[in-house]
Amino acid sequence: MTLAQLQSFVLVARHGSVKGAAAELEVTEPAVSVAVAALRRELGDELFVRSGRGIALTAGGRRLAALATEILGLAEQARRSVHDSPGQSRVLRVVATSLVAEHIGPLIEAFGLRDEGLEIEVETVAGDAFGELLEHRRADVALGPHPGPSGTIASAPFLRCRLIIVAAPGHPMVGSRGIAPSALADERWIVGQPELDPSTTTGLFFARNGLEPRRVATYSSHAAALAAAAAGEGMVLTLVHSVVQEIRRQSLVRLDVRGTPIVELWHASTLGVGRALPAALALQRFATTPDATQAISTGRAGSVSTRVRPRMHVTLWRGVADEIDEAADR
Repeated sequence: MTLAQLQSFVLVARHGSVKGAAAELEVTEPAVSVAVAALRRELGDELFVRSGRGIALTAGGRRLAALATEILGLAEQARRSVHDSPGQSRVLRVVATSLVAEHIGPLIEAFGLRDEGLEIEVETVAGDAFGELLEHRRADVALGPHPGPSGTIASAPFLRCRLIIVAAPGHPMVGSRGIAPSALADERWIVGQPELDPSTTTGLFFARNGLEPRRVATYSSHAAALAAAAAGEGMVLTLVHSVVQEIRRQSLVRLDVRGTPIVELWHASTLGVGRALPAALALQRFATTPDATQAISTGRAGSVSTRVRPRMHVTLWRGVADEIDEAADR
């Protein structure tokens, strides 16, 4: 039994097909089939059978999938631990939803400065992928929505957010009271990447209110979406603290939509003690401190660097107010 064989089987179980596993591994389908066949012979179990257009794991296959996932994770942890020697950079892999990634820059930078040998990678993913990425050790920490029930993942809330809907002062709905969410279906919405994450923020607001907006414009980031809203391009759902200055200057105005402000909890999630990397547990603890909360709450919306090293100057935020000022100067 080899790690390559276990990886092939785990991916077949995850994707529900040999084709999907082969695509992720970037090998041929026969190569995956050979690896799984070797496991079947050694273990004396079919592991999975055809079921319609997909597969169904046998009882033994389900047990192997769980154990193999843990084995592969431990192998990856062992590999990284061996390379964690003095003088060498260690990597901490963080995943976050798009909106969260744009606001955690100060937190990531402050934490990175505490460890000279730590390099932090931040990747944006959908919130519903958190659990799988952590379980399979393809991420060390997830920042954003709760990953869901799990006996192996530990989550700690680190920020209570309030979200409102804003638009330019000239928007037709400015001044209206108690706007029904259903009345927003025909309005032009502005979102950052990805278009709509159904697990959080705008996508979740649409799902909860049964909205299927006819006009949705996608921008490269949430900061760009806010700039577009200030320019009169439409409305956007955003964090209150990210538009305080714009509302004070009246370049953006809050719309009085029923059910808002929306309260959203952000969580720092990682594998439990004994399974998570020490740096992952340290980041989880740091995220819940007043220093981390203050850093996020006073930060500006913008794109976070995907790789953060201590003692490096990294431009993390570009404020919407700055973009508006530059446009005015031009």
